[in-house]
Amino acid sequence: MTLLSPPRSAPAPAASAGVLQERPLRHPDAGSPAVMTRRAWWLVALNFLIPGSAQIVAGNRRLGRVGIVATLALWVVAVLGLLTALLWPSLFYSLANGAALLLVQVVLLAYAALWLVLTIDTLRLVRFVKVAGWSRAGAAVVAIVGLLISSGGAVSAAQTLIGPAREALATIFGNSGPSVPPSDGYYNILLLGADSGLGRDSMRFDSISVVSINADTGGVTITGIPRDLQNAPFAEGPMLELYPDGFQGHMSQTCGWSAGVNQLTNAVEVCQSDRGESIYPDAADQGSSPAIEATKDIAAGVLGIEIPYYVFVDMKGFADIVDALGGVDITVTERLPEGGGPRYDGQPAEDWATGWIEAGAQHMDGDTAQWYARSRYTTSDWDRMRRQRELQQAILAQATPANVLLRFQEVAAAGEDLVQTDIPESLLPFLTSLAVKAKEQPVTTIELTPEGAGIDPEAPSAEDWAHIRDLIQTTLNPPTPTPSPEG
Repeated sequence: MTLLSPPRSAPAPAASAGVLQERPLRHPDAGSPAVMTRRAWWLVALNFLIPGSAQIVAGNRRLGRVGIVATLALWVVAVLGLLTALLWPSLFYSLANGAALLLVQVVLLAYAALWLVLTIDTLRLVRFVKVAGWSRAGAAVVAIVGLLISSGGAVSAAQTLIGPAREALATIFGNSGPSVPPSDGYYNILLLGADSGLGRDSMRFDSISVVSINADTGGVTITGIPRDLQNAPFAEGPMLELYPDGFQGHMSQTCGWSAGVNQLTNAVEVCQSDRGESIYPDAADQGSSPAIEATKDIAAGVLGIEIPYYVFVDMKGFADIVDALGGVDITVTERLPEGGGPRYDGQPAEDWATGWIEAGAQHMDGDTAQWYARSRYTTSDWDRMRRQRELQQAILAQATPANVLLRFQEVAAAGEDLVQTDIPESLLPFLTSLAVKAKEQPVTTIELTPEGAGIDPEAPSAEDWAHIRDLIQTTLNPPTPTPSPEG
């Protein structure tokens, strides 16, 4: 070789070709439509399957690492959440508060935004002008559809599942008073049912019961109080000062009431010029009402226990709750008519009934369950109370963690519209954990009726009130058996 010979430069193209062969996604042969087309489909698929991986192999590695870490973290959290819900439901529900749901909603929306950024960047990396034929439009369409499925799914979960759940918690539990410790080992909650669809100027409570939840075991005792229970005593409070000898009726041509428990709404609100604010001035601020507070006090006076909280269910839409849970299973002991009742005394049920609930095992939808709880024309009011208690137990049995999770959106929507309570949200996780424990135990029921507690609700005596309190105390806190002496 002479000094005039040109320098050899052959190794340089060989090295460049090696780079193209080893890393075709990051350094493709842009002059080959076939290579660029295969690369485009790979990048689109990677972006959909593992967001961020397209950037790792062909783009900004830092952005790619953010996408992959976020994706893996969400999958880990989702799997752990599912396992917790199935294996440790108490822990899961304790974490499912308003603040946690808001955090989940924000994270899902942020992840959806990140996926959008990653998809746009992936489309930039594809370099469609180098892609052959129909694959230009095809890869773009597939990328956009994948974005709608993935990112849209995250947005949909945040807005249609997590959002409504958080709003339901805020609506139902947002306007409540302070949390109080259990009384004698129990959380006692007044459960009220009334119908707002009957055109009444006020809702009288058609169903009145007290749910006592053991703070250690989760065991549940439901005590049914007849709505027509007469002259019932009040616990310490403003109504005891007004009625020291028990609730009394007031006859008036303009606004009166009888001495039954469900007449408290008239006595405390309807017939008061200030709607009862002077009697219970703090009721509204604590998410309650004067009528509800008066009913708490009378139930506490009758049973001899403290009742700090209430849950009110609007019977007008009660069917929605049952339908949201997928129906309930009840064994019907006698044939019951559906319908508004007879038009005159003695009219046979066959003439006015719009349908019948047949005897036997039934899986009831919401409408049938509502008629089952309401029907009273062919049976006694005590039978009606018993059926309401059966329905309450059937709902508790149906509200399993798995079923509630499966139908969470429907349950949350139904509860938001139909349920009111003053139970503070801070107490909800603990009560939910107790409810999970309660699934393993039978529900104890007490009915303050002639057949149940052995009293006459229409003419109770002082001895009856003492008997009721003793019965409640014995049921909630049974005496410890005394061991027999040996020998």
